[in-house]
Amino acid sequence: MQEFAIYSVIPPEGCAAILWRDQGMARDAARALRLTTQDLRELGVIDEVIPEPEGGAHADPARTAKIVGEVLSRQLDEVSALDPEERIRERYLKFRRMGRFTEVMG
Repeated sequence: MQEFAIYSVIPPEGCAAILWRDQGMARDAARALRLTTQDLRELGVIDEVIPEPEGGAHADPARTAKIVGEVLSRQLDEVSALDPEERIRERYLKFRRMGRFTEVMG
């Protein structure tokens, strides 16, 4: 996942509106959703954080494409080196680990 990207099934404003009936709580919802690359890496949802060029991916699309291509190529080489049974087992375990959760009180 690119360094400054976010991933979520619902925008923070929508989450806040549902949970607290207040879109103004979007900042709290964003924290609770844990949608940053650092959060998703820690949770095991993504395998790697892909660095972006100075100023972000949109500032230098050609450099961004090169970086992403290099990372994808390396990742595919690593996955391709596994025998099929091991690849399936690793993928299964990855998705099983994604089921962990934490509760935040307060």
